[in-house]
Amino acid sequence: MATLLESIPIPRHLNSRTTISGGRKAYLSSSQKNSRLPPSKIHHHTIYCAAQGTNSKVPRRNAISLMLSSFLISQTGLGGIALSQPLIEFREYLDTFDGYTFNYPKNWIQVKGAGADIFFRDPYVLDENISLEISSPSSSNYKSVEDLGPPQAAAEKVLKQYLTEFMSTRLGVRREANIVSTSSRVADDGRMYYQVEVNIKSYASTNELAVMPQDRVTRLEWDRRYLSVLGVENNQLYELRLQTPENVFLEEESDLRRIMESFRVMKLNV
Repeated sequence: MATLLESIPIPRHLNSRTTISGGRKAYLSSSQKNSRLPPSKIHHHTIYCAAQGTNSKVPRRNAISLMLSSFLISQTGLGGIALSQPLIEFREYLDTFDGYTFNYPKNWIQVKGAGADIFFRDPYVLDENISLEISSPSSSNYKSVEDLGPPQAAAEKVLKQYLTEFMSTRLGVRREANIVSTSSRVADDGRMYYQVEVNIKSYASTNELAVMPQDRVTRLEWDRRYLSVLGVENNQLYELRLQTPENVFLEEESDLRRIMESFRVMKLNV
């Protein structure tokens, strides 16, 4: 059995620090070690690995890899060995120029020109993304996130902003929105953060130019969960935004909450 396991090749992108066992370690690929970034905006990237719990649901993007692994194990006669679920790997994004940091899934890709300070998108679930918004330093003078009022009042402002951004000029389009939850927490940096969750559904007519009401059938276009984390530093309001389809949120809730909890703002040295 040991000889057979040793004969299975280890992917070349893993170095000697990676252990193929229950207690896996973090690793860096050679391309990540040799990467260079412009000095005007330094982003330090650190990779973290964490195994999913055995009772958690497997995200759809991992289903194919699990099926392939099961097939390979069955062909090699190792069917009696329990398979662990794929690792969920996170990378830290640290912006020392604007003063914030958070973790995001390693395989998500950065999208340029999205209008936010930073924007990452899931390469498989195109409606799933992370972005960071910062208020203008010239028009804001926040001292604490509590300047927004209690969490419920902040949530109403967040929801109103979302609805404004999603306003449509198409005929027959309507949006249904509600605040799912609000909360506040003091993180390990001693700062207060607000967390807001809202659900927004978009409906559209299948025949928006129809004259008769019975010909204007309304259908659901999309159903999404929006999660925001609000923090204040440097007299500015920082908002970490996560967008995900509602059905995907049910599968990946624990990972999305880890992203929310990793968000921190930092004091800039001026």
